[in-house]
Amino acid sequence: MQKFIIKGKKIKNWNSFHSEFKKEMNFPDYYGENMNAWIDCVDELTDKPTILQIDNGKYLKENTPELFNAILECGAFVNYRKIEVGDKPNLVIATDY
Repeated sequence: MQKFIIKGKKIKNWNSFHSEFKKEMNFPDYYGENMNAWIDCVDELTDKPTILQIDNGKYLKENTPELFNAILECGAFVNYRKIEVGDKPNLVIATDY
């Protein structure tokens, strides 16, 4: 099982959101820095069971709830997309909130 740790306190806006995920999850250079690209990159990385750990998730939810919710909603969509094609959902999102 692979694990990625995202530092919630580093995420202040959409630019830092995409920068933090690109860095910590090793997204490719051509990453489009939008949520469709985020979903595609996370989907590609979750062919095997994957934990996405959000440190300081409570801080993130309190200070930028839109970004916190985007992680949860788009993460759920990554799993749903796998189910739709007959694969197993492999993404687990863990946070301290």
